[in-house]
Amino acid sequence: MALRQEKSPFLQQVRNELRLRHYSLSTEDQYVAHVRKFILFHNKRHPKDLNTDDIRAYLTYMAVDQHVAASTQNTALSALLFLYRHVLNINLPFIDGIVQAKQPDRVPEVFATDEVKRILNNLQGPHHLMASLLYGSGLRLNECLQLRVKDVDFIYKQIIVHQGKGAKDRRTLLPAACIDPLKHQLEVSKLTFEEDRINKIPGVYMPDALDRKYPNADKEWGWYWVFPAAKLSIDPRSGIKRRHHYQPDGLQRAVKVAIKQAGINKHASCHTFRHSFATHLLESGYDIRTVQELLGHKDVKTTMVYTHVLNRGPKAVRSPLD
Repeated sequence: MALRQEKSPFLQQVRNELRLRHYSLSTEDQYVAHVRKFILFHNKRHPKDLNTDDIRAYLTYMAVDQHVAASTQNTALSALLFLYRHVLNINLPFIDGIVQAKQPDRVPEVFATDEVKRILNNLQGPHHLMASLLYGSGLRLNECLQLRVKDVDFIYKQIIVHQGKGAKDRRTLLPAACIDPLKHQLEVSKLTFEEDRINKIPGVYMPDALDRKYPNADKEWGWYWVFPAAKLSIDPRSGIKRRHHYQPDGLQRAVKVAIKQAGINKHASCHTFRHSFATHLLESGYDIRTVQELLGHKDVKTTMVYTHVLNRGPKAVRSPLD
């Protein structure tokens, strides 16, 4: 994992401002990439010499010529607004007249309960446990991989998710079926933790500058990863060689292979487990507000999409013949 340093001092300034405000590393990379493309689109002119018309032209180009998804265009707009507000200290007027990228009206792909069992049967060890948490707790992929020891509450059977999407904290279920495997995983992780301490490996990454508030917490067991990586790697922000959590590509590959082995021909991924978690809870009769809280959705409208994939035909309506 290489240290992210920009060749352009200006783009490095953008990256530094994002780090100052504790944006996630993935958001940091996306925003810098969009700013770079924006500058190249306008023949390397400095953004301070551009205006709202130039922003409108670029975003329209993305929709009309590049046919990007609506989410990509929205991310580009957010990146440019951040650039002008926080890097250039320029307050832009409202930008209207942008040709909007089409927002596809897609229904989330969902596994049937039998399909979930077949996929899990094709996974072993930590991969089986991680996938079980994605489905049984409704976790996003990174929320699962970034779990720390202190986030698992065996007494109340809950998982505390810190800094989820939108920088929100929430509590969700700890499935009873995951308790014993999780305790075993923590025993394995504890061995790695103790080995790191013996070898005087720098402590784990601490969010939101907590390493300054609690200088020794990064070396405490409670802050250690539930799923630590097998090897040390370079922290892309600080350049420190330390132990990070398990990386997503390993689990993604394992799940993709397990889906194929289970004979499932759906366009599915790790995130499909989260969609299935929500849908199956609604099918079981839990109210949508409860599901919204467990998923960490800000707006119940986001959760409402799962009412369209319930196992009751279109619009969740049961046929009078049935």
